[in-house]
Amino acid sequence: MLTLQDTKIAIIGLGYVGLPLAVEFAKKYRTVGFDIDPTRVKQLNEGHDRTLEVEDQDLQAVLIDGCMALDRENKGLCVTDAVTAIQSCNVYIVTVPTPTDKHNKPVLTPMLKASQMIGKVLKKGDVVIYESTVYPGVTEEECVPVLEQASGLKFNEDFFAGYSPERINPGDKEHTVAKILKVTSGSTPEAAKYVDDLYKSVITAGTHLASSIKVAEAAKVIENSQRDINIAFVNELSKIFNLLNIDTQEVLEAAGTKWNFLPFKPGLVGGHCIGVDPFYLAQKAQEVGYHPEIILAGRRVNDSMGSHVATEVIKCLMHKNLPVLKARVLILGFTFKENCPDVRNTRVIDIYNELRAFEMEVDVYDPWADPIEVRNEYGIQLMKKKVQAELLVDPMGEEVADESSLDLNGYSAIILAVGHEEFKELHLVKSDVQVIYDVKGVLKKGQIDARL
Repeated sequence: MLTLQDTKIAIIGLGYVGLPLAVEFAKKYRTVGFDIDPTRVKQLNEGHDRTLEVEDQDLQAVLIDGCMALDRENKGLCVTDAVTAIQSCNVYIVTVPTPTDKHNKPVLTPMLKASQMIGKVLKKGDVVIYESTVYPGVTEEECVPVLEQASGLKFNEDFFAGYSPERINPGDKEHTVAKILKVTSGSTPEAAKYVDDLYKSVITAGTHLASSIKVAEAAKVIENSQRDINIAFVNELSKIFNLLNIDTQEVLEAAGTKWNFLPFKPGLVGGHCIGVDPFYLAQKAQEVGYHPEIILAGRRVNDSMGSHVATEVIKCLMHKNLPVLKARVLILGFTFKENCPDVRNTRVIDIYNELRAFEMEVDVYDPWADPIEVRNEYGIQLMKKKVQAELLVDPMGEEVADESSLDLNGYSAIILAVGHEEFKELHLVKSDVQVIYDVKGVLKKGQIDARL
């Protein structure tokens, strides 16, 4: 079995999960960060992380110029898109996405392709650890056979596996990777101890060694499923209380005075975890003959909230005798959560699409989101910040509006969809000619017409 002193790590996938982990390991170990996106690799080698998960100075502090130089060091990080650079590693940590398709079925393709690539350079004694969120059984039943086939080596004799689920919270500067307790596991008792010791050496919050890889996989997938169900419950309460003309936020504040009341709030549920992971658990449950009613019901409720918000805004417009057809609407925020640039699986798009179905003119403003990424992924042109006036013509040669066109008084409705700090300071005043709807419940009640 490997020793920590002999460890050389390859992190496969340098997104919101992989990069912070790579930087943390690079403080103690020789670490190769691999990503298939050459643009991402170039940006990181220039010392900048566009996801903002790692501060530039922290990234630059561990960066080594070239993977060849890494062999002469006892720690540090080199970033590359060359498979040859990971050949000398003996620990491979996979942090690639695990999305769902348009039918909400798990897509394991990124994990299987990463496994195939690793298998081609796998050597006797190596350890492969998966961090991507999956349903129980994926590591040993789906990924390990790919490793065996590509390498010609035998599992648990020539190489070993582990699973340590990621617990990154995008945009959270307090609960960083080293400060979140890590669940670990391994394919043999010896491998499990090594994996646990490896993470324990960099995770200051400590580790929890699970009894098996499947237990660790299951623990991860229910974390987000539980949160999804709890949010679905308060979202349903919000719909009920709205019909009863009761303010949901006030109800939750009152109920929250009981010591064991869980402080969940209604809202849009997007992102790459909570809005996706329950489908992984549901898929496995259905494979073994069980239909998970509560899990899927929670998903249906949460996926309906964007349409619900749009409908409530339309009702508010009608109540004020304001026109719906061709109405101008401003959506504030597009990322899936506040103070974070991540737009993956954002449910703000559901509000936008529903309003557009009524032929409304909808503008979207978000100072955190990347306009190019939003346009490429969702086909929406974000309004630009005035401070970025020099970028008024983007790389595709298309003009974009700047902040000077952001006249709050020119809209029939304003929807605060994401609770960015910048939006909390906006001077919004309720009037007879405008509807203000607060999805996040961050504005004062006197400023708004309605909220979830």
